[in-house]
Amino acid sequence: MDILARIQNEQEQFSQSEKRIAEILLNDFDFAVNASIVELAERAEVSPPTVTRFCRRLNCQNYADFKVQLAKTMFVGARYLNPGTKSTAPADVAEDIVTKAQNALFLFHRAFDPAAAQSVADILSKSEMIYAFGSGGNSSMIAHEFQNRLFRLGLRITSSTDHHMQMMQAAAARPEDSVIGSSFSGRNMELVRVFTMAREAGATTIALTQADSPVAKAADHVLAIDLPEGNNIFRPTSTRFVYLALVDILANLVAYQNRAQSTVALRHIKHQLVAYRDEDDKQLLGD
Repeated sequence: MDILARIQNEQEQFSQSEKRIAEILLNDFDFAVNASIVELAERAEVSPPTVTRFCRRLNCQNYADFKVQLAKTMFVGARYLNPGTKSTAPADVAEDIVTKAQNALFLFHRAFDPAAAQSVADILSKSEMIYAFGSGGNSSMIAHEFQNRLFRLGLRITSSTDHHMQMMQAAAARPEDSVIGSSFSGRNMELVRVFTMAREAGATTIALTQADSPVAKAADHVLAIDLPEGNNIFRPTSTRFVYLALVDILANLVAYQNRAQSTVALRHIKHQLVAYRDEDDKQLLGD
C-alpha cells in the first residue's frame, strides 16, 4: 500500500494535529512533496516534532524517509488524489462522454494514414491465418472485435488475451500468417515478446498502438494512435472508440479487397440467421 493510501485509510484515527497534516498531504500534494519539515509544520500549525511523530506512525524512519515514500506516489499522479469536481447530472455526463468520443474520432480522422491502413488491409486479406492479440480491458476487447469483424468475411482468425497462449500461437505461426496486436499504452512488454517470436517464425506483425513505443518498434507495420485523454479519472477512455473505428475501417477495406469471398461468407451467415432466428432480412446487415 502506498503512503497516501495509508493516510486515506487511517485518517479517522488521527489526532486533530495529524488530521491537519494529512489534509495538506491529500489536498496540496505539490506543496507537501516539496516542503521542508518546518514549512509543513507551519502550514499545519503544528511543531516539527509532531510532523516527525506523524511520519513514524506511517512506518517511516524520519521525515526524509517520509519524503522519499511520498515522492514515489508521484508515479501514480496527483489527479488520483484530487480528481476535481464535475457536474454529475445525467445530461452533463452524457454530453461529456459523447463530445469526448466525437473529439477523439475527429482527431483520429485528421491524422489518419490511408496508405498505411490499406497496406495492413492487403496483408490481412492475403493471410492464411490471422492471430489477434491483446491484454487488459480495452486491448482484449479489440482483439475479440478483430475476430468478430473478420471471420464473417471468410478469413481464418483467432483471438487470444492469454500471454502463454499468445506465445504458443506466435511460435507456431507461419510466414503466410499475420499477427495483429493492440496496446493502448504501447508498453505491453509481453506483446513485444510475442511480436519478436512471430517475426522470428516469419509471420508479419501489425501493431495498433502509440507511435515510437516499445510495441510499435517491435512490429513490422504500425497504425499509430496518439490521443490526449484529459484528467477526468472517472470517465472511461475515449480512445477505445478510435480503436473500434480503426477495426471497422480495416474490416471494410478487407471486405472490398476480397469482395467475392466476403460476399459469399456474409450471405451464408445471413442465410442461417434468417432461417433460424430473424424470419426475414430486415435485421442488422452485418450481425
